[in-house]
Amino acid sequence: MNGTFALLDIAGYVALLLWGTHMVTSGVLRGYGSALRRWLGRYLGHRPTAFAFGICITALLQSSTAAGRMATSFAASGFLGLAPGLAVMLGANVGTTLIVQVMSFDISLIAPVLVLVGFTVHRRSDDARYENLGRVFIGLGLMLLSLHLLVGALAPVENAQALRAVLQSLESEPVLATLVAALMTWLFHSSVAMVLLIASLASTGVVDAPGALALVLGANLGGTLPALLEAHTPTARRLPLGNLLVRAFGCVVCLPLLHPLASWLGALGDAPARIAVNFHTAFNLALALLFILPVERMAHLLVRLLPDPPRPNDPGVPQYLDESALDSANVALANAARESMRMADMVEGMLKGLVEVFGKDDRVRAAAISRMDPSLDRLGMAIRAYLAELGGEALNEEDGERSQEILAFVINIEHIGDITANNLMEFAAKKAERGQDFTAEDIQDLAAMHVHVMESLRLGLAVFMRGDLRAAQQLVARKEMLWRLENEASERHIRELRDRRDGGGDVYLRILRDLKRIHSHLAALAYPSLERAGLLQGRLVGEAAASRAVS
Repeated sequence: MNGTFALLDIAGYVALLLWGTHMVTSGVLRGYGSALRRWLGRYLGHRPTAFAFGICITALLQSSTAAGRMATSFAASGFLGLAPGLAVMLGANVGTTLIVQVMSFDISLIAPVLVLVGFTVHRRSDDARYENLGRVFIGLGLMLLSLHLLVGALAPVENAQALRAVLQSLESEPVLATLVAALMTWLFHSSVAMVLLIASLASTGVVDAPGALALVLGANLGGTLPALLEAHTPTARRLPLGNLLVRAFGCVVCLPLLHPLASWLGALGDAPARIAVNFHTAFNLALALLFILPVERMAHLLVRLLPDPPRPNDPGVPQYLDESALDSANVALANAARESMRMADMVEGMLKGLVEVFGKDDRVRAAAISRMDPSLDRLGMAIRAYLAELGGEALNEEDGERSQEILAFVINIEHIGDITANNLMEFAAKKAERGQDFTAEDIQDLAAMHVHVMESLRLGLAVFMRGDLRAAQQLVARKEMLWRLENEASERHIRELRDRRDGGGDVYLRILRDLKRIHSHLAALAYPSLERAGLLQGRLVGEAAASRAVS
């Protein structure tokens, strides 16, 4: 029974270690994930920068697995190139060894201090970022506390003959030991936890130095599996597969050399635990130095091994809504934003042909525009469902605002699609049935409004993707211009109808009205950016006055 209780204690302390790691990871992502995403997209064009980012992000997240998931999601979404992504992973692998180095020392005395500070910051602050910073401190404290308790729990296990027999058999079978450690690391979803557990086993004499090195190789190999197994597309599998191949190469090279390596590393510290930790650092540092230069060639190889799948024929099928990214709010929001841009591309294609539809009664183009609306609606529904799954405590204040911006963008784009495919195409059909012809002035005014609408669409996309404040101001300022164009075109058209005594001009007037409605939905994309900058209230007052003047 004592052995059973000891195993339960060990399992509980390992679970506490994993929970502490989870708290650190989630705290960093919730509090600072958006800033990390912006930094990632802005600066990671070069290998040294990407490598340094991998080290830093792993130090922040306390988990190379979490860093690998983030890099994999960005690479799959196109926000991070495959070659820089491989450099990020090499840095993340080195970063995780630094965490192990720090935690391998007896710093358990500061665990209660970290928990106390974290609890105080979390409870006393109303700022979401400080709350998540408190969460990070609590997680670090729990990690250190669990490691201290784990070492104490392993002491009685040293005398367990059954466990000793199993581990001693693994010492004589390094390949099997590596595979067992890889499986356990995949179950833990944390190579840091596994390497620290191996160091604890080595410090109590349960495994010798060569056996600990074999287990460390397995921990490195198993740390690549969660991101690979959770990727659902060939594009998403490239980066974790590359990381797996790099570490597998290192394992193949090191497995026959375990005893010499243990002797060489003994010069830095003859304790088996210290040898295991130093080997973990040397292994990943050597792989980083070896593979940092040929990452471009590796990227080409991975693309050949996992080519892009054929694009679905149905444009309403989502391409970037990766379910595995929902654990990381900033990555999931980037995926939703990219899918939203596909909706914008579809609407742009619908709007481009309007002048030809009305000027030339192009029924083929009109039918094609109408057929795009159901696909647009299905894609919008998929994005809304994706954002709904993301909702909850996983979102910090900034991510919550971004989620609402994406939702508003999707709704406005859907409305534009509905107006175009239903109202405007219905008017085109009525015009063709009645045999009405627009005058040259009608087509000219219609084309002028159409040009302004297309330009406003481009401004709206700049606001949505980059938060461009200048583009937002230009977009809202164009509303008055569209109102004036619509009123002038309507007055001219009504005068011509009065002169011709023709009562069939209602179709043209409704077309002008709906183009103005489309522009209103585009202008709405600028409001969140203007509101954050404190410019919305004055702008709304000015719009109301301009509307009364135009009317």
